[in-house]
Amino acid sequence: MRAVVSVSDKSGVVDLARGLKDLHVEIFSTGGTKKSLEAAGVAVHSISELTGFPEILDGRVKTLHPAVHGGILARRDLPRHLSELTQNHIEPIDMVVVNLYPFVETVSKAEVSLDEALENIDIGGPTMLRSAAKNFPSVLVVVDPRDYGAILQKLRQGSIDSEYRRRLARKAFQHVALYDTAIAQYLSEEAFPEDMTIALKKARGLRYGENPHQQAAFYLEPRSIGVRQRQDSLAALEQLGGPEISFNNLLDLDAALNLLADFSSPTIAIMKHTNPCGLASHDDLAEAYKRALAGDPIAAFGGIVASNRTLDLSTAREIDKTHYDAVAAPDYVKETLELLTRKESLRLIRVAPYNRSSPSDLLLDFRQVRGGFLAQTPDTLTEPELSPRVVTSRQPTDAELSDLLFAWKAVKGIKSNAIAIARDNALLGRGAGHPSRGVSVELALKRAGDRAKGSVLASDAFFPFTDGPELAIKGGVTAIIQPGGSVRDAEVIELANRHNVAMVLTGVRHFRH
Repeated sequence: MRAVVSVSDKSGVVDLARGLKDLHVEIFSTGGTKKSLEAAGVAVHSISELTGFPEILDGRVKTLHPAVHGGILARRDLPRHLSELTQNHIEPIDMVVVNLYPFVETVSKAEVSLDEALENIDIGGPTMLRSAAKNFPSVLVVVDPRDYGAILQKLRQGSIDSEYRRRLARKAFQHVALYDTAIAQYLSEEAFPEDMTIALKKARGLRYGENPHQQAAFYLEPRSIGVRQRQDSLAALEQLGGPEISFNNLLDLDAALNLLADFSSPTIAIMKHTNPCGLASHDDLAEAYKRALAGDPIAAFGGIVASNRTLDLSTAREIDKTHYDAVAAPDYVKETLELLTRKESLRLIRVAPYNRSSPSDLLLDFRQVRGGFLAQTPDTLTEPELSPRVVTSRQPTDAELSDLLFAWKAVKGIKSNAIAIARDNALLGRGAGHPSRGVSVELALKRAGDRAKGSVLASDAFFPFTDGPELAIKGGVTAIIQPGGSVRDAEVIELANRHNVAMVLTGVRHFRH
């Protein structure tokens, strides 16, 4: 039996090679792998001995040779293939152990040059993997060091069944596909190229999906783990305590981090079913939490709390009074960890806040539909909408304007049709996900109750009729922020003027379906 062993990730390779030598496997290797094995006392042959040709072009060409690929690709069940090997003095290769140059790790480094990136594109490795995987009934193909132990055990037992060989081949093709996708993403300068692959790598299994009868897992895109790397993503999530994180926890957490990304001041979001049931900003984080909880203390039960600041002890003590599924923050003071980890049912998560200022031109939001995916660039706040245009006779007061901008950021994180009612930089009520904008206003007012008097209202899209603003004004709203653009804008503005309500237009809509 003959094997080619050439790996970038050298973990476990010495033990594998020793095990193969004990089984009388003849090993051929290249450059760094050969040096590592020889340094560990494992005798191996160079690829040049196999090919009769030296490595050239600084190692760019070493395994691209008929002696390698003929030995791998020859079908053992076809006499003419075996005859051709004999005629050309080529011996079969029965095992290929390869993993690829660290392209993702290389391009994730700061200031990496294009030349350095290109030098870390593996050519021979993927070619050998594809050859071996194509001929998997006869050739073992191994890309994952975690498989070394099982493979040695099976070889010692005398045979490796076809199903296991097929599984190794699938893993090899997937490995190469991930690798090629990472390279294509790195080289891409288009948001929507003509051809696109979405490569995913399993990060963790999840207890179940949205419901207990659904299975689930969490997958990462290569860009989340290196290519055009963003540290501000769920890829960097670290669980510090509590039960296994769930599918719904991740959905709520992502919604919370997206929402908090628009707030620069200390802010707390309490999420339930990807909508904020509580949201508040305040210089004192504990006060921000109290105001967020006051938004809907009943709905908050069993939700998740997310902070865009390190969680201090006073805030943690307030959080500890209510049952939550998870708490997330960029960091925790030591005493906070000691307090919150006492609750065995509470998932404690450390994750960096999302950063709106980092490059996002290559990051797309995907939504699966039957037969394909919808893709769009992320919905980010634009500079002009944060200086909205006043369209009523009365200007908003400074306090109203502050609350309007808070409400505008809040409504962007609520499912459409979305209405947010706010005061003192705290969410008092919201209408979410209802087909009727008027009903969303009713729901937001009902949740706000008497607190709606003197509040402001944000609508994620224009008011097609005056009914929504009329309800808001009757409920005590004194200022409104909305995109504008309806054929009835003049009627809505006239209504606001008649009731001395300030209204500002952003010119930008924020649907969230």
